[in-house]
Amino acid sequence: MKKITLIPIAVLLITVFISCGKGTGKQSATADGFSEIEKEIKNEFGDGAYFTEVSVTYNRALGNIIGITVTKAPESLKMEQWNLIQGNWKQNTEISLEVPQGSKAADFMFQLNEKMNLSKLGELVEISRKQLEDEKSIENPTLNTAYIFFPKNGDISKAEYYVNLKPENGGTSFRFRYKLNGDFIETDN
Repeated sequence: MKKITLIPIAVLLITVFISCGKGTGKQSATADGFSEIEKEIKNEFGDGAYFTEVSVTYNRALGNIIGITVTKAPESLKMEQWNLIQGNWKQNTEISLEVPQGSKAADFMFQLNEKMNLSKLGELVEISRKQLEDEKSIENPTLNTAYIFFPKNGDISKAEYYVNLKPENGGTSFRFRYKLNGDFIETDN
């Protein structure tokens, strides 16, 4: 009769449970949490990746859902849409771009760096949440969606951060808009 040792099985199970409890799906909607999400994106697609969309949507059952439209080679005029759900990257579709003749495709995209980053977006989620608590007496407003808005014409001066929050138990959502430097633009509702 063979002896089965349970130690390797126990170590494997503990590793699985620990890894399921962390990751981008469980990151809080804060500057630190969003910074971790940005690290995950860069780990997957590289520091030099170009984007036309980066969003974080919170779903109570699934956690954070990260949506991106990305390319590593802007001059190829090919981009891919990806979602990160519960720790798994899944490609949704491929996109072919058209840019005005004489233009560089990279001029219509952005990179995650000091100028545009998820840490700043997470910080603005925190500020928006505090504003709702203070001005509307909404307890525990929850992230619905936060994203970087980048205009299709490539005018980086018109790029903005958008934060959508809603009451913890549902109801009217509130949208906040900010400039890239974090200056408040407006809120809806």
